[in-house]
Amino acid sequence: MGMINVAREEATPGSLKLKLKYLTVEWLERRGVTLEDMASLVYSIQKKYIPTLTLKECLESVERVLEKREVQNAVFTGLSLDEMAEKGMFAEPLSTMLRSDDSLYGIDEVLALSIVNIYGSIGLTNFGYLDKIKPGVIGKINEKKGQQVNTFLDDLVAAIVAAAAARLAHRERDKE
Repeated sequence: MGMINVAREEATPGSLKLKLKYLTVEWLERRGVTLEDMASLVYSIQKKYIPTLTLKECLESVERVLEKREVQNAVFTGLSLDEMAEKGMFAEPLSTMLRSDDSLYGIDEVLALSIVNIYGSIGLTNFGYLDKIKPGVIGKINEKKGQQVNTFLDDLVAAIVAAAAARLAHRERDKE
């Protein structure tokens, strides 16, 4: 909470938007996820459909997704819940469900869907694919079970990547 309050100090509407975006990036990096990790996944799932696609365009798309307030709010909420679970701040049975990333919990996916839906049904399709096969950094996050709680992180990253890929697909379609 303190970080968001800092972002509001002396902020104009445009600068607040950028400060929140950079805070979102910092929070993701603190949990081991970089913009480049996500851009690489966007590239891997979109290059077949957009042959001229560059990694730079993928990075820009990830950054544009992270400018959305809904995305920022989902990241702040999910990562706060992961960190609180690590500190044992929840009562049972919720504590065990979060710490073990219980497959029937499902609220982590529901939060991620708030990101996915920004760019329509293609985002949902991308998310399902990423959540199932867990490529790249998503798989690495998932492997850290027991070291840190990533119940929300893996789904949030998959959702950001899915939304960035959907954004590119829409942009490409608009060129036609």
